[in-house]
Amino acid sequence: MWFWVVSDRCHFLLTLGGREINPVSERNSGADVAQERVVVIGAGIGGLAAALRLAQAGLDVTVLERAAQPGGKMRSVPVGGQAVEAGPTVFTMRWVFEELFAECGERLDDHVALSPAELLARHAWSRDERLDLFADIEASAAAIAAFASPREADGYRRFCARSAEIYRTLEGPFIRDGRTNPAGLAKRVGISGLGDLWRIQPFANLWSALGTFFRDPRLLQLFGRYATYCGASPFSAPATLMLVAHVEQAGIWTVAGGLSALAQAIADLAAERGATFRYGAHVARIVAEGGRAGGVFLAGGERIAADIIVCNADCAALGGGLLGPDAVPAGARLAPAERSLSAVTFCAVATPRGFPLAHHTVFFSEDYRAEFDAILRGRRLPEDPTVYVCAQDRTESGSTPAGPERLLLLVNAPADGRDRPPTQPEIETCARNLLRRLESCGLSLEMGSPVTTTPRDFEALFPGTGGALYGRAAQGWAATFKRAGARTALPGLYLAGGSVHPGPGVPMAAQSGRLAAAAILDDRASTGRSRRAATRGGTSMR
Repeated sequence: MWFWVVSDRCHFLLTLGGREINPVSERNSGADVAQERVVVIGAGIGGLAAALRLAQAGLDVTVLERAAQPGGKMRSVPVGGQAVEAGPTVFTMRWVFEELFAECGERLDDHVALSPAELLARHAWSRDERLDLFADIEASAAAIAAFASPREADGYRRFCARSAEIYRTLEGPFIRDGRTNPAGLAKRVGISGLGDLWRIQPFANLWSALGTFFRDPRLLQLFGRYATYCGASPFSAPATLMLVAHVEQAGIWTVAGGLSALAQAIADLAAERGATFRYGAHVARIVAEGGRAGGVFLAGGERIAADIIVCNADCAALGGGLLGPDAVPAGARLAPAERSLSAVTFCAVATPRGFPLAHHTVFFSEDYRAEFDAILRGRRLPEDPTVYVCAQDRTESGSTPAGPERLLLLVNAPADGRDRPPTQPEIETCARNLLRRLESCGLSLEMGSPVTTTPRDFEALFPGTGGALYGRAAQGWAATFKRAGARTALPGLYLAGGSVHPGPGVPMAAQSGRLAAAAILDDRASTGRSRRAATRGGTSMR
């Protein structure tokens, strides 16, 4: 998508899916527009993006969300009288949201307060082994040289160049475009681009590809962790996930109020544009009429008619029949081994001592392969977990909060929230192992009772997933082509969210909503009713 400002922020021309539109005038572009009834199932970020774009276009949009607030996984929980972010904490790929707001004649900065981060994350392996990475490549290279060796710093520079190359190669045909199968990709890049595709090592796994840049096992761990951003193991995830390094270097921001505030801002703007939001509305079934989507039934029996449905639920919920038999062909049936990672999270208000936490800090286990073997092969919580800590009150200034501060602590877990959820004793052991890992790096926490979320809880929040947080796991090169696209085999039913193309993570899920809206508007413009079948595939990253 490209936009060209021609006067002020409310008057510009956009090109979306090869079609020129004026987003302001399009809101009242004809009587037929007002007759199109759109139901969006789920107010996660994909559903919110689609709802905003379609409401801006003048469609009659109703968003049905069974929770009490928008955001989906972008949520906060009350702990000790404070709101602690309990979901995603990293904001990247700012351009996705800038373009989303621009499509509505608005500026992102007028709706959310963003602060750029120079320090991307702090990493620790022991009391004496710490490494900071920065948005500036040379600053990170200098830190790596001091931490490991000048040779490793040179490897890091080469790694960053490869990461940027991968991102440039995939941004257009994967992230921005709706084509999601190998044939569509080949057509999109053309003959001249096939060499670029081959150079990004599409058939290698991430761990082996990292070995061409780094010898230090700690650096392999650090950059191998990028696989977990889409819920996968670095030992089976595709090497293309190296592009996450470039995404982070392009900018990480903190959002005032957390990412749940970003979700609320998008919901508020969608409501301003005419969308109706109904919270506490549990969709029980999607129904088809005359060979196309015709509406939904709520759990209480209420029927809501619709000409178009955007489903922001996980594809596994559709494929498992949780939204009725008419929608099953649009979903996916995943075996436990095909699911992405789940997590055990602890939201706390605590006083940390002994370690200088950054906003994002990662405490690595001693044996990464053993950790993933436990999770993915043993289907159990690891005895020595890698721990991610988001210190939500820490800022770039480096100042330490005067009193207790808000923390999110996370360890990876198998997505067995439905099949074999961890028992309470196992969760308690997990908490002890987490604290032991932090203490081995010099961090102790004085805290009350945290709010704990387990794979069973994630399954309850997002039914059909087993607790998986990222949909289908990115295992091998073909996994990216197994994700559903926006269009489905049922005309009038479209998909959005982190389980579909282009992949999981806040910006990618938001982009899926933009692609769903673009598909709907294109289908209306060309035929009035969509009768195209589903395509598969995509790429996965945060």
